[in-house]
Amino acid sequence: MNAKRRRLLLAAIDPLLEAGERVEVTAIVNLNPVSVRRTAVFAAASALMSGGAMAVVPARVPMYLGMTGHRLFIFEADPMFAKPKGLVLTTPRAGLVRSEIKERVLNSSFVVSSPGSDQGLRIIFPLMCRKERDAVAAALPLAAA
Repeated sequence: MNAKRRRLLLAAIDPLLEAGERVEVTAIVNLNPVSVRRTAVFAAASALMSGGAMAVVPARVPMYLGMTGHRLFIFEADPMFAKPKGLVLTTPRAGLVRSEIKERVLNSSFVVSSPGSDQGLRIIFPLMCRKERDAVAAALPLAAA
């Protein structure tokens, strides 16, 4: 994350922080994968509908992740400008666990969940954010198998 994006994200998180709380990690992440099959189908359908004039492909909506000692913050990122659009999710860090890291060529991910819950949040880190991924992964304990 470049300095301008980090500064704007920290400015958005600052009013939400409690006394003594500070941001430990910031990163650009994605929350939902776009499959290759879905991309191909969407591109083919849009090309057919436009008579071959254009093809549209779905893209992930980038998100900003901010992690403090107590909470995780997820903000929607504006793809055109560096400023965060709005707060999507705030969750306490206490009790959260993560799955094993799944390494891919262009990204890596893990699922964050509560021990009693059957649902989780898949956080996808781009290749350039491995350092931030490792910091978040180190802060969250690995779920028991």
